[in-house]
Amino acid sequence: MSASNINQPTAIIRADGVTVKFRDEYDGGAFSARLETSSDRITLTVTPKRPMTFEELSVVGFAEITDSDRIFMNGYQSWTDSREWSKKERMRGIEQIPAPVVKKYNFDKYGDYGFTHYSPRRGTLHGWTYAYVRDGYDFRLCGSLSEREGFTRIVLLTDKQRIKLSRECEGAVYCETFKAIDCALLNGTEDEVFDRWQEMMDLPKRGLDRPALIQGYTSWYRHYQDISEEKLCHDLEAILSSGMTTDIFQIDDGYQTAVGDWLSVDGTKFPNGVKPIAERIHDEGLKAGLWLAPFVCEKNSSLMELHPDWILKDEKGKPLAAGCNWSGSYALDIYNEEVREYLRKVFDTVLNDWGFDLVKLDFLYAACIRPAGGKSRGQIMCEAMDFLRELCGDKLILGCGVPLGAAFGKVDFCRIGCDVGLSWNDSLVMQQTHRERVSTKNSMLNSIFRRQLNGRFFGNDPDVFLLREDNIKLANCQKQSLAVINHLYGSVLFTSDDVGTYSDRQRKLLSQARGFIGGVTEYADFTDGVVTLRINARGRHYTLRLDTTDGRFI
Repeated sequence: MSASNINQPTAIIRADGVTVKFRDEYDGGAFSARLETSSDRITLTVTPKRPMTFEELSVVGFAEITDSDRIFMNGYQSWTDSREWSKKERMRGIEQIPAPVVKKYNFDKYGDYGFTHYSPRRGTLHGWTYAYVRDGYDFRLCGSLSEREGFTRIVLLTDKQRIKLSRECEGAVYCETFKAIDCALLNGTEDEVFDRWQEMMDLPKRGLDRPALIQGYTSWYRHYQDISEEKLCHDLEAILSSGMTTDIFQIDDGYQTAVGDWLSVDGTKFPNGVKPIAERIHDEGLKAGLWLAPFVCEKNSSLMELHPDWILKDEKGKPLAAGCNWSGSYALDIYNEEVREYLRKVFDTVLNDWGFDLVKLDFLYAACIRPAGGKSRGQIMCEAMDFLRELCGDKLILGCGVPLGAAFGKVDFCRIGCDVGLSWNDSLVMQQTHRERVSTKNSMLNSIFRRQLNGRFFGNDPDVFLLREDNIKLANCQKQSLAVINHLYGSVLFTSDDVGTYSDRQRKLLSQARGFIGGVTEYADFTDGVVTLRINARGRHYTLRLDTTDGRFI
């Protein structure tokens, strides 16, 4: 999508209840602004003449969308469903859920529902940070070059052939010249547009010694929170004796007495703490990983009881919920210096005393769940990711539940989909909830259609593959497709199975999936519920067709 593909671009700025529209320059009493386009970029620069808030900072124009085009819209955060759409589809938010249910379960906290309008009209599609329109092998990409001034919302009104780029600026106070819109607009092949976008962003480069691929085990989908020293030692022995390639053994949620009380290890489950387990992992030549959700705490935590002033407050001065997980989760105020000191102590203990090599940092969206302190959601999220990188130093970060643009260049690996489920698409009731829900189907679609981020902005984590027979409702064909897609598109290849129990058939399936590591996708399409992939893997060409209604390759 080169600048020439957006016809008649017009800037729209609303401040103090007054809206101005212009094509090139504007100079009024409160601010001046300039709209510039080049062959591959569109920029709206604004200079406030006093500290100002803005109700709207947008650029609109016309963009041709044909019936055969496929449209990708990047969802708000890691878990948000993100796939290709046709021009006549409709995005659904949470408007179908009764308001009392939304309030009870805080479904509106996981995504963009509180600050983005979901139109009932077909063909009104929106996304964040980047989007593309694809016609066969030809891509038109629109990609934000920075989210530090606020998240970039991209809206297509396909029936009107109209595109709108907006800075999500609620709560932000701007005092100096800033780029209200700064987007790359690129035409070409898939690799051409994504390579060029990465170059234009000029991101911090992670060290060359970083692994491009990590394989291993995580405890979550086998035990969930019901973990213990005994269970983890069993699983470690199983994966070591299996001969399966393993780099990292990760301890997930359940070791702590409550979410938020990270240094209070459950003494019943772990009478010796978790440090000896990390040492045992190291003794076996593996890296040790640990799960944390640093920006939230649960209702039943000591942190919530002892430090209520550490919690973000809503507009009524009440603790701000971050979701319905655990006993109820609440967002921490990352600008509270006592919160920062606490997190410094947590990370110093986890990384330097306990000796963990990787931290999986989850529910990160909570940091920016509302604007505060004169900063927009995007500004807060970017600064939160800066803080985490500072805390972790050279240790590995696996980000999760995070708006992706803020994670670019800050994490080593990042989840790019929702949690895999133990069934294909969860229950009919859950299918009517939010876009960030647990779903193997949605997880796999995200892995396919966010594939271009892998190796450019971080290593993609597609979540786990599962081949086991016990405690699972996935059909064998669904396990196979999940394993293949994860190995094809993931830089993090984790399982939560007791691999020591694998049969010859399961080992054969895993071996077949491993054959797709490093495979190149020459073409991907999603039409009428079927994904078509043309793959070159180790010199062999494959055409894979995935029926997403039941998860079978057809």
